[in-house]
Amino acid sequence: MIKMSDFLPSPGDQKLLDSIVPVSRETMAKLQIYVDLLVEWQKKTNLVAQSTLQDVWRRHICDSAQCEAVGKVILPSGRNWLDLGSGAGFPGLVVAIVGCSDMRVQLVESNAKKCAFLRKVIRETGIDASVTNERIESVTKQFQDVEILTARALAPMRKLLDLSHSWLENGALGMFPKGQDYMGELEDCRGVWNFDLVIHNSRTNDNSVLLEIRNLKKPCR
Repeated sequence: MIKMSDFLPSPGDQKLLDSIVPVSRETMAKLQIYVDLLVEWQKKTNLVAQSTLQDVWRRHICDSAQCEAVGKVILPSGRNWLDLGSGAGFPGLVVAIVGCSDMRVQLVESNAKKCAFLRKVIRETGIDASVTNERIESVTKQFQDVEILTARALAPMRKLLDLSHSWLENGALGMFPKGQDYMGELEDCRGVWNFDLVIHNSRTNDNSVLLEIRNLKKPCR
């Protein structure tokens, strides 16, 4: 039988998290609330792949924390984050929990049940985040003050840029975790989108990366 205590971070998980973004006891308590709620809600709502739940701290918490850690190095002044297709809140809710106190994260998710979960976590942890229950295509004219844009496991790169171009063309920095097929996804964007790219190696998976996207624009014809 699965118990909540099965989902405490292991010493290795804690060490990995501290190497990415050192957190206080208060922040760790909020992350534990998040994980416990995820385990509870997973029983009735498919929030994450069941096979990843036993490794939730490395696969989801630490992996998401990388976005905040890299983002604050690239854009130290960045305070307004937008997370697209938030699902269970990765990376958006983790960014909101581990980030600085004056950071605001806005999450967009089309699934009402997942939005209910996101709002529950926000209430229980007291973080500064908000949830918009809409399709991404419906909110492209909103959130025009976005400085950093994230999306995880949402869509292949070409589709992701199609969905997010209104913010990226307006100066937002894109931070997109990707798996081992990322080179093929980038190749698929050739001739469709031009952008500046920096590839950051993942701290949680040797086959994964974090793609930094800037200056998105359509190629000249």
